[in-house]
Amino acid sequence: MVSTITAKTSLVGLLGDPVQHSLSPAMQNAALQAMGLDWLFLALPTRGEQLPTVLQGLEAIGCRGLNVTIPHKQAVAALCTTLSPLARRLGAVNTLVPLAAGGWFGTNTDVEGFCAPLLAAQADWSGRRALVLGCGGSARAVVAGVMELGCSTVQIAGRRPDALAGFQEDCRSWAPGLETLHLQNQNALLEALESTDLLVNTTPIGMASPANAEAAQASPLSAEAISRLRAGSCVYDIIYTPRPTRLLQQTADRGCRTLDGLEMLVQQGAAALRLWSGRDAVPVEVMRQGAMAALDAASR
Repeated sequence: MVSTITAKTSLVGLLGDPVQHSLSPAMQNAALQAMGLDWLFLALPTRGEQLPTVLQGLEAIGCRGLNVTIPHKQAVAALCTTLSPLARRLGAVNTLVPLAAGGWFGTNTDVEGFCAPLLAAQADWSGRRALVLGCGGSARAVVAGVMELGCSTVQIAGRRPDALAGFQEDCRSWAPGLETLHLQNQNALLEALESTDLLVNTTPIGMASPANAEAAQASPLSAEAISRLRAGSCVYDIIYTPRPTRLLQQTADRGCRTLDGLEMLVQQGAAALRLWSGRDAVPVEVMRQGAMAALDAASR
């Protein structure tokens, strides 16, 4: 964080609901200080009906850039003046950059952030089978990511048939082979898990919540479902608080390789900071340490 906030200090921030748990302020402010930028990053709680007004207000005060998180990644796309080809394809935006002529440029750095830790863990994902839990804005980036990695089969699983059908239709032009799976169909889910090489949770189930102490004890999969996963398969939960999530605890006990969302957060945040600042070199390690320090402090 800047040592002194003055009338010259610029604002960057995160829009979402909730955002109280976010590590982004600690991570981004550590980077801003290391870069010598007189900017301040704030988490800005924003309800869905407030989005247009909030974006207009932030534009009016010269906000330098925004990240967008659950549940606004799809809704905010319609409020952008222009979209990157990737954001247009996904229909989901997580990064906003102010345009000189007014309005916002929307793009998506989640795909880059999602793929980075998978590539660090395993260089070649071609021919692997992926199963994605959830069909919200984050799931679109994840599906794009696993396809970019070369997975041969990609399934998306959800509880609402209408949402799954809409997701599949929206992605048809760039993910024609995407399969859907209804979580109510327990037999189909168990069969899919038996052959899954990469399981990704994009739902908020298991995320720590200040308003609900029991939320962090939840898991998107039953014990029976987890028992069908093969030891050595990879389970990636894009939630990073708590660390580890209940899902990752359960699957690690099963012998699965596990990844949480912390490195995804760092890498997508670094990509966003490059766009906001116009600098190619951003202090990724400083961001990683800032996020981890905040996470450790929150768990005490």
